Amino acid sequence: MEAVIFDWGGTLTPWHTIDHLAQWEAFAAGSGAPQEARPGLATRLLEAEAHLWARARGEGHRSGALPEVLAAVGLDPVSPRVAAGLAAYREFWVPHTITHPQVRPLFEGLRSRGLRIGVLSNTLWSREYHRGVFERDGVLGFIDGDVYSSEIAHTKPHPQIFAEAARRVGVPAARCVYVGDRAFEDIHGGHEAGMRAILVPHSDIPLDQLVEIDAVPDAVAHELIDILSILDTWASRR
Repeated sequence: MEAVIFDWGGTLTPWHTIDHLAQWEAFAAGSGAPQEARPGLATRLLEAEAHLWARARGEGHRSGALPEVLAAVGLDPVSPRVAAGLAAYREFWVPHTITHPQVRPLFEGLRSRGLRIGVLSNTLWSREYHRGVFERDGVLGFIDGDVYSSEIAHTKPHPQIFAEAARRVGVPAARCVYVGDRAFEDIHGGHEAGMRAILVPHSDIPLDQLVEIDAVPDAVAHELIDILSILDTWASRR
């Protein structure tokens, strides 16, 4: 193995159960929408977001991005009021995007073993947003390559996005390990791309986000730091 590529939400960040309507209520309030219009606006935004995620899990695994959610309800993503709403929306997410405390020692351990490090995330958010989170939490400098579904045509488990992640870390897919918390997107997707896959079973994934799949991980890491010992065991068997 020459590279380890990680999922983001629920893997590099601890899983949080989110009130997804509340994020859009924060947006509506921050945008200065009239009080009486805020509940309806928040509900329409939530429905538009849910449509994109359902599309991502469906046939073709088409990606989407946050501006598409806004445009679906008739909002101009670059207007000052929408910008103010997005600032409130991002503030809502701050406590839910904290990098897991084991990530830095894990990344240091991977680097000391000569392994490259990547990130591959299904997300509506921009590359700049995610990299800002990693920079805020002091781990951006460890990442050799990263890809976010918001910037390409497909989401996990489509093989194209895994191939792009391997390309960005500069390692053939067959010599990459993928780490994630979901059987369909991460374990099945990693295997379909020719990677080994490690499951991190930390997340209480909502039933409407689960896709039934018979995917068996190559290993299970009950703590993120356990990935180092898993890799060492694999290396010793060579």
